[in-house]
Amino acid sequence: MPTLEHHKKQAKLYLKWHRERYYPVAAVIGWLLPRFRHFSDSQILDHDFKLTDAQELVARKSGFESWQALKEGLQTVTDHAATDAAKPHLAFAEPQLFVCDIAAACNFYREKLGFETRFTYGEPPFYAQIIRDGARLNLRHVDKPPLAANSTDDLLAATIVVDNIKALFLEYQKATAPFHQTLRTEPWGARTFIVTDPDGNLVCFATSAG
Repeated sequence: MPTLEHHKKQAKLYLKWHRERYYPVAAVIGWLLPRFRHFSDSQILDHDFKLTDAQELVARKSGFESWQALKEGLQTVTDHAATDAAKPHLAFAEPQLFVCDIAAACNFYREKLGFETRFTYGEPPFYAQIIRDGARLNLRHVDKPPLAANSTDDLLAATIVVDNIKALFLEYQKATAPFHQTLRTEPWGARTFIVTDPDGNLVCFATSAG
């Protein structure tokens, strides 16, 4: 299990990255610290960010509400708990979609699907991340879509789990999003619909089957 010293070093590293305006750290700060959640990446990097903020970031990333709670948890943990905590934990996934035009793709996901552009890289941009609530999609520029335009295989690029899927479907219907499949109930119990983006990527929105 990581020691307190390890967490201290991690906090100092986040502080250093913020001072160096390392854009990926802005996404982590905005995701884990509620007071930064509605800021853009640039606003986060422009905002005052202290060691105490970095420590809270490390604590929340480790599953604690505060730095003090993290320290107390490390002090009271049992050998058994320490073993469990050392097991790998998959926090979330970020599917990567291949697109021919980053700017056009970002516009589509914003106007039709309600996503926000978290960041773009390059001039012209060759990489971007778009987000909506807890869903994150990474966009990667390619000269040609990897899947043939006339392919008959329905290969999903990403699946996003939704709480109120009917409301989302009606929202996308109103926005005239291009549906590959409209809302339906699958044999395994989940409700799903699929949207096609301008590059042919199929994005499935689904309820949990469990």
